[in-house]
Amino acid sequence: MPGAWALPDDPDRVRRPATPASVDVEAGLFTLPNLITFARLCAVPAAVWLMLQHRLDQAFLVFVGAGLSDAVDGWLARVRNARSSLGALLDPVADKALLVSTYVTLAVIGVLPDWLAILVVFRDVLIVGGLLLLWVLGVPTRIRPLLISKANTAAQIALAALALLLAGFDLAAPDLLDAMIWLVTFTTFASGVAYVRQAARLTHRGAS
Repeated sequence: MPGAWALPDDPDRVRRPATPASVDVEAGLFTLPNLITFARLCAVPAAVWLMLQHRLDQAFLVFVGAGLSDAVDGWLARVRNARSSLGALLDPVADKALLVSTYVTLAVIGVLPDWLAILVVFRDVLIVGGLLLLWVLGVPTRIRPLLISKANTAAQIALAALALLLAGFDLAAPDLLDAMIWLVTFTTFASGVAYVRQAARLTHRGAS
């Protein structure tokens, strides 16, 4: 489950005329990868409703399907040269909406600890708030994806899927679940601290 918050590296790409060998799909919003991403975003309320109705087995299937769609739309965007600014923005929004809503809902129904959901949400709020603050201060906000952040996203996805699988199909693996909870706790805290340090360095450079 987890994308990077960045627009295309080459801002001039959208202004170059299309050629038969390389078709720029920026002109259209309704590309197949964008439609798949939008469908994943629409799956968020469905997954939340299923969890609230304690149909966790079906919620697990929706969650896994959403994860597979994330891989598919990224692959299609590459092979069909259909990358777009909308897709670059919408993809991480859909991913984050699914993850955050899953953690909050699982905490509400008692499957995951409420403090873990609070930590996951707080980290994301901290990062987004930091980016907005840097923008207000006029500091360049291109923050590179960190290895610990990628590890955290992978751990969050794995834990959410595991919790849905165990609770939805009446399986038991308490030691594995506890280990994943602490892994997510550590990587969430560590990635939040790493982003704060990176933002602090950017602010220092901007003030120099």
